[in-house]
Amino acid sequence: MPFDEGTINYTKTKENGAIASLQQRIDRGEIELKYDRVYGYLPAVLDALKISPSSQMLVFSKTSFQRERISPQTPRALYFSEEVYVGFIPGAPLMEISVADPKLGGVFYTLAQTPADKPHIIRTDQCLECHASAKTMGVPGHLVRSFATDEQGVVDLISGTLQVNHRTPLEDRWGGWYVTGTHGDQIHRGNLVGKSAFARAEKEPNYLGNQTDLRRFFDISAYPSTNSDIVALMVLEHQTHMQNFLTRLNYEATIALEQYGHINYLNSITEAFLKYLLFTEETSLKAPVKGSEQFATWFMQRGRKDTQGRSLRQFDLQTRLFKYPCSYLIYSEAFESLPEKMRLRVYQRLWEILSGKDTSPEFQRLRPDTKRAILEILKETKAGLPEYWTL
Repeated sequence: MPFDEGTINYTKTKENGAIASLQQRIDRGEIELKYDRVYGYLPAVLDALKISPSSQMLVFSKTSFQRERISPQTPRALYFSEEVYVGFIPGAPLMEISVADPKLGGVFYTLAQTPADKPHIIRTDQCLECHASAKTMGVPGHLVRSFATDEQGVVDLISGTLQVNHRTPLEDRWGGWYVTGTHGDQIHRGNLVGKSAFARAEKEPNYLGNQTDLRRFFDISAYPSTNSDIVALMVLEHQTHMQNFLTRLNYEATIALEQYGHINYLNSITEAFLKYLLFTEETSLKAPVKGSEQFATWFMQRGRKDTQGRSLRQFDLQTRLFKYPCSYLIYSEAFESLPEKMRLRVYQRLWEILSGKDTSPEFQRLRPDTKRAILEILKETKAGLPEYWTL
C-alpha cells in the first residue's frame, strides 16, 4: 500500500494511540515512571498501560533490531494488551514499544533503559524494514513468525513460516519461542533450540512439549513472570493479523473513497476480512489447551459481557480458541475508525451472516446456535450498531 504518500502520509502524520497519550501525561507531570534496578522501566510501563505481566511470551530467535542481545539464554520478553506491545531484554539499553494506532496501523517506539526525571518514548520508523511488507499485508503492522534456530538463536530463513495467525497449524507454530502450558499430543516447534533438538523431535514428538517450567532452559528469574504462555501466544497470533487487516481495510477504503467516492471495488477484501473476523478458517484444536490461569483471568475480565454473562473474550480451548468466534477487536478504536461507508458495509454483511440470511458456504462452519449467540452478544454490548440490528 502507498502508505507514505499523500492520502495516508504515514511518517508525517502524528499518532494518537496509547503511547502518545502516555508521553503527554509524563510531560505534564501527571504520571511518574519509576525506574526499577532489575527491570528498568518495564514494571512502570506495564502498569501505566494496564498490561499484565502474565501476558509474557519469550522469543529467543534473533528477530529484533537488538538481535545481538537475544539468545536462548536471554530471550526477548513480549507483553501486550489489545492495543500495545512491549518488548524487554534483560540488560538491553532499550525497551521496544509499539502500538496499533487506529488510523496509521503499527507505530514503533523505543525507551532508553536509563533513569531520567521524565523519560522520553521516541517514535522510530527503523522497524518498518520488517514491519511494513507482504508479511504485514503491505501496511505498517505487527507479525508473528516461526523459525528454526541454531544454538545461538540465529534463524534459519528457509525454515520460516511467512506469518503465523489463527489459521496456521499448530505443528508449524512457535519455532524460536519458548512455550509453557499443556496441549496434549498436539505438537509444535516451541522450545527447540538447534538442529539436534529438531532432529530428536522428529523421533520423539513432543519431548519438549507440555512444559510448565522453563528453568531447564535459562535463568527465568531475570523476568517478571515464569511463563511464556501458550494461550497468550494464540491470542497474539490472532490479534496481530486482525489489526493488520483493520489497517489494510482502513487504507483501502480511504483511498477508494478519495479516488472514486465509493467502495464498490472492495467487496473481495471485505469478505476476506469477515472470514477472518469470524474465525471461519481457524485451525481446530485436536486436544485441550491450558495456559496460566492468571493470563486467562486477566484477559477475559477485560471483555464486555451481555446479561447472560457471555463475552467475545471467553475462551473455549477445547476445539478452538474462543467460545464465541468473533474477534473482540470489533470493539477496538481501529474498527470504529474505519471510514463510515466501510464500517456500515461490514455491519450489513455481518448481520446477514449471523442472522442466517446469508447462506454462502464460506460461513457455514459457524453453527446456527453459535451465530445466534454472537448476534445476541453484539446486540447488547456493541455501541453504534445500525437500527436494523435491534429490530
